[in-house]
Amino acid sequence: MFSSVKRFLIGRPLKSHELGEQKINKTKALAILSSDALSSVAYGPEQILIVLVTVGATAFWYSIPIAVGVLILLTALILSYRQIIFAYPHGGGAYVVSKSNLGVNSGLVAGGSLLVDYILTVAVSVSAGTDAITSAFPNLHGDNVGIAILFVLFITLLNLRGVTESASILAYPVYLFVLALFILVGVGLYKIMTGQISPALHTPIGTPVAGISLFILLRAFASGSSALTGVEAISNAIPNFKDPAPKNAAKTLMAMGILLAALFSGIVFLAYYYGIVPRAEVTVVSQIAEHTFGRNFMYYFIQGTTALILILAANTGYSAFPLLSVNLAKDKFIPRMFLVRGDRLGYSNGIIILGAASMILILAFHAETEHLIPLYAVGVFIPFTLSQTGMMVKWLREKPNGWGLKFVINTTGALISFTVTLIFFVTKFSRVWPILIFLPLIILLFHRIKKHYEAVGDQLRISDCEPAVPIEGNVIVVPVAGITHVVENSINYAKSLKPDQIIAVYVAFEREDEHKFEEKWKKWHPDIRLVTLHSHYRSIINPLTKFVDTVENKASEANFRVTVVIPQFMPKHSWENILHNQSSLLIRSFLLYRRNVIVTTVPYHLKK
Repeated sequence: MFSSVKRFLIGRPLKSHELGEQKINKTKALAILSSDALSSVAYGPEQILIVLVTVGATAFWYSIPIAVGVLILLTALILSYRQIIFAYPHGGGAYVVSKSNLGVNSGLVAGGSLLVDYILTVAVSVSAGTDAITSAFPNLHGDNVGIAILFVLFITLLNLRGVTESASILAYPVYLFVLALFILVGVGLYKIMTGQISPALHTPIGTPVAGISLFILLRAFASGSSALTGVEAISNAIPNFKDPAPKNAAKTLMAMGILLAALFSGIVFLAYYYGIVPRAEVTVVSQIAEHTFGRNFMYYFIQGTTALILILAANTGYSAFPLLSVNLAKDKFIPRMFLVRGDRLGYSNGIIILGAASMILILAFHAETEHLIPLYAVGVFIPFTLSQTGMMVKWLREKPNGWGLKFVINTTGALISFTVTLIFFVTKFSRVWPILIFLPLIILLFHRIKKHYEAVGDQLRISDCEPAVPIEGNVIVVPVAGITHVVENSINYAKSLKPDQIIAVYVAFEREDEHKFEEKWKKWHPDIRLVTLHSHYRSIINPLTKFVDTVENKASEANFRVTVVIPQFMPKHSWENILHNQSSLLIRSFLLYRRNVIVTTVPYHLKK
């Protein structure tokens, strides 16, 4: 039944040679890898206004120069990551760049930040998409958390079906969103130019504002820079592109940059000109659409596509998180299970863990986007800074043709990214301080995992290990619960191994049962030694493990090994296991960690 449900939900298993068919073209890649960056247009301008509104509506004209600053940063990042794509065509992005040029710890800071950032990407995107839905339908506002978790489950399932399938489905909503916003910006600008929008709605640029300060402006700039999260995703996911992968990835990156710049500029300008004031339960894009079209079909079309892309922007995290996990797992900094491809050739363990972690975040923050965005943004600007600095070191060390211009581009990107990171810490410390705790803990965990793998490798390597001690003999212990076919099957198996000795062990709770069983055993198997153990506390495990330990101590002196053969009957139907006490499973669990004890289970399959 489980297999049938699995096939229905994620599709048939794919053969390994079908991996090439899972590569995506530029059109689909732009949809699934740019959805995070493009979706931030829906909340990036709003974050600027949320900061400026603390001074007053007269300060809204500052959103224009702040937006110009964000566009300069976007240009620097796009050009920088374009260079990273060609310099590191196998993907890995900030982690690989930082580790190669700045050292392992710098790489781990970048990698750890991005792992957390992709979890936040899912949580922020889905929470923001839920906000867009509840803006159009206010009655649903109290159900934000439940709606967000349902969307995460849907996207997780979609990604488990494979890259190409999820890309085919997600491309349509992304391009519909781009079309809807271009219509919104175009119609809005047309109404402004034809005088249909009153100039009295906004404060003229340059109007003096009482109470404005550099601190507030920097805080607004940092908040607006949250629109640039997701820019790095394409450089992480180069292996997902069709050949020539680097060229296709670079073209996709440039297309994303142009679209993001155009839409971000348009929304910021319309919000300023319309005099939009951010409100708790209605997004800025929703207010612009209502001012432009009223509550008609176009309004709901824009809200619908905005909600869709905000939710589906989480797919950027699902595309990049597993690939980054693969790079970290190859270097043995996270568990090897992240290297395993699932039935549909995707890295399903990474996909499932990402979905689970993001749902925990949504529950913890109650799907409140404003509380998640600062932590989300600072988590991505740290890797931005490290990757650009790493590229600076690379150009200085290698000095290829034209390295001077490349160095200037990466230096500009590094300086601006570092400045934005500092601004976040200074202006929003109360919301970003957790990164100062969990990032060192993550790096410590990376090193502990690496140390574990190295220790295991050293002990398993034949050339370095101590020579194995020869086994002189074998003592078999068979726990028995009665005189049954199950026990007989296990005794026969034990005899076939030709051990030096077989000991049957019976644990009794009552003295009368103990004596009765001894008499029955002498008649049934007089050739097999029986040891009866009395349990004062009605426990099978404690007396049995103590007995096995005693036998093992004596056996080890003569280089003998102790093998515990556990009889177990298997019901015809798996669900029938819940009707039995699973004593064999408990015994096996307790004995597996004994150093010199071998545990084996002999199943007896029931026919009825």
